[in-house]
Amino acid sequence: MEDFYKKILDNNKKWVETQLALDADYFKDLSKGQNPPLLWIGCSDSRVPANEIIGAKPGEVFVHRNIANMVIHSDMNMLSVLDYAVNVLKVKHIIVCGHYGCGGVKAAMNNQSIGLIDNWIRHIKDIYRLHDAYLNSITNEDERFNKFVEINVQEQVFDLAKTSIVQNAWKIGQELTLHGWAYGLNSGYVTDLGVNMTSNDNLDDVYRLKFTN
Repeated sequence: MEDFYKKILDNNKKWVETQLALDADYFKDLSKGQNPPLLWIGCSDSRVPANEIIGAKPGEVFVHRNIANMVIHSDMNMLSVLDYAVNVLKVKHIIVCGHYGCGGVKAAMNNQSIGLIDNWIRHIKDIYRLHDAYLNSITNEDERFNKFVEINVQEQVFDLAKTSIVQNAWKIGQELTLHGWAYGLNSGYVTDLGVNMTSNDNLDDVYRLKFTN
């Protein structure tokens, strides 16, 4: 543990030195403020780092992460991040990014009990219940798991669209687009799941397209 802790401190020093070698004013400029165009709502999984996946620099992505990239209307942490991103930072894009192989989604699908997190996963189990006929029709377990990951992301985008924060932004004509992605741990590529929403007008149309075909 001591070796690991020392290593990460040393890595920080090396990173600072590298940035300063490229730009002597790098941290001075960064400290003046942030103006990110994107809010990223992702999973807490250590293998899904927002900035690295999309090649973004510090200051370009505002980030909220939780188990299984959930958008829950009673989660004041998520809502506070969303409110600040939309109403203060004026982000133009919000991406909900899940990932294939998500442990939270897997636990919900298999009705696993893993402790306190069971209370959080209950929300994902509710999503399975909404789509159980379709998901249970997929006989291959890996394919069903992958599809559940995708449906979970899509449902989070729809819940995001229904928040008062996003609704109010669209009502006043603020430029704001919602997206749903799934990240492949074994490939590094993201899949756009086709729930790109720019206003409340296409909410029902997108929902019907994704869940009634």
